[in-house]
Amino acid sequence: MPTAPVDASLAQNTRAWLRTFVPLPVAANRHERIKSCLGALLGLFFTEWISHQTLGGFNPWFVAPMGASAVLLFAVPSSPLAQPWSIIGGNLFAALVGVACARWIPDPGIAAATAVAVAIAVMFQFRCVHPPSGAVAITAVFGGPAVSALGFGFVVVPVLFNSMLLLLMALAFNNLSRRRYPHRPPEPAVQHGTRDVPPTQRVGFTRADLDAALQARGEFLDIEEDDLEAILVAAQLHAYRRHFGNVLCSEIMSRDVVMVRPDQPAHEAGHLLSRHRIKALPVVDANNRLEGIITQSDFFAAQRDTGARRLAGTVRDLMTRAVVTARPDQPMVELAQAFSDGGLHHAPVIDDKHRVVGMVTQSDLVAALLKSGVMAVPG
Repeated sequence: MPTAPVDASLAQNTRAWLRTFVPLPVAANRHERIKSCLGALLGLFFTEWISHQTLGGFNPWFVAPMGASAVLLFAVPSSPLAQPWSIIGGNLFAALVGVACARWIPDPGIAAATAVAVAIAVMFQFRCVHPPSGAVAITAVFGGPAVSALGFGFVVVPVLFNSMLLLLMALAFNNLSRRRYPHRPPEPAVQHGTRDVPPTQRVGFTRADLDAALQARGEFLDIEEDDLEAILVAAQLHAYRRHFGNVLCSEIMSRDVVMVRPDQPAHEAGHLLSRHRIKALPVVDANNRLEGIITQSDFFAAQRDTGARRLAGTVRDLMTRAVVTARPDQPMVELAQAFSDGGLHHAPVIDDKHRVVGMVTQSDLVAALLKSGVMAVPG
């Protein structure tokens, strides 16, 4: 009976299995790595220093698991395992369970193993899984005479005290370094006060599909569901950009743009909107440099709030100064999500000197997508 194919298959499977031991590349760039190291350095230094100054001769004033917590809070602050309730709740419950097991289970080995297992169960139950808390539970068992003498006081000092100090350091450092911490899901897209989901969620995969896939997988993933959804949507946009990124805004924009000056009467802008059957006018200076935009919605809002009085003013009185713009050399797909989910209806196209050279509207984008064949991509 031939064994060569079997041996080859076994060798191939063995090599594939061994390759799983090789870690995947770390996605963090050098700037993020430096911030992580600096944050851990400052966070642990000040936590230990404040603990020592506050607690004086108290022993122990600082526990080793804080080092592991610092890795999460400063290196991966977006992880669910690094959020404020994770460190506070995880360390609190682990310390309680550890002290209880140390007091009620005579054998230290069995006590430590039981403490970690029960701590994990409690952390899952209270949604505060924090891996360093396992070390807190073991410290409560093997911490020596000083920890044993503290009893349940070990839970408050030093564990809870250290945890709160380190969390305060993480809050300060991460926010000063422009990280979102506590980590929050992306802001929801502009909605219209209805039960409809955003347009990009009506085709392709939906949040319900994502929830079903995660439930079927049954594993705990170290990433927020909202972040995972945002990554998948971004991957779809990257795929569209790869296939249709050669279509630029300069190719689909309207070039004969109707524009107004800030000092023109507001009623003239309204007349232009009606005559040309358009919804927005770029507001420009004498050199066609963009200063704002005036839309039908601006007229409706002014009429609702102040009646005819404000409509008798100038364009400057009604226009919106914060304008979402595009560049002539910008791929059109970069505007797709802003137009679909962001509530954007029109984007002036400006050159390097901030002069208006065109206008992209929802109609332009839809026509370009249809012509490019993106609408035929199966959802």
